[in-house]
Amino acid sequence: MDEQERARRPGGRSARVRAAVHQAVTDLVSERGYGNFTVGEVAARAGVADTSLYRRWGNLQALLSDVLLTRLNTQAPMPDTGSLAGDLRTYATNVAREVTGPDGLALVRLTVALSGEGQQGLQARDELLADRRRQLQVMLDRARDRGEEPPDALEVLDHLLAPIYMRVLFGVGPLTPDYLNGLADRLGR
Repeated sequence: MDEQERARRPGGRSARVRAAVHQAVTDLVSERGYGNFTVGEVAARAGVADTSLYRRWGNLQALLSDVLLTRLNTQAPMPDTGSLAGDLRTYATNVAREVTGPDGLALVRLTVALSGEGQQGLQARDELLADRRRQLQVMLDRARDRGEEPPDALEVLDHLLAPIYMRVLFGVGPLTPDYLNGLADRLGR
């Protein structure tokens, strides 16, 4: 493939297929809930062969984990504002925006549902959490390198992410800027 052809196909076929598959998963979770669709239905909705999905992801749980990680990394990346307080506030805002967006609740429910899907689901969930903890650790290590005293990654999960997810899952109170900043400020000490 020459440079001109690449320019017409940003990301290429693989990127387009991945995006279509991710959107199909998100749509199916929104419409039917977790566990109420198959790899074949994802493939049909995305317009690809189910063998392509099995070849790339191996199973439904791995695909679901990839969808979640991709969304988290794209929509709620680890900020670098120059201070721990700024990073935590920005991160809380990004996560809140993602989980309250059009597909947010479906993705939160999907995250919870992975835990109940046997060994493969637990492995997918564990990989998802391990990846997010690694990313959080980068943000926290930057703060430590600046001479700040950051919490550990588990504290960020417990005191920043958990309250956001609980409010979204159970519809308990809005995620206002004051609420999000308060979570971040308490965590940042």
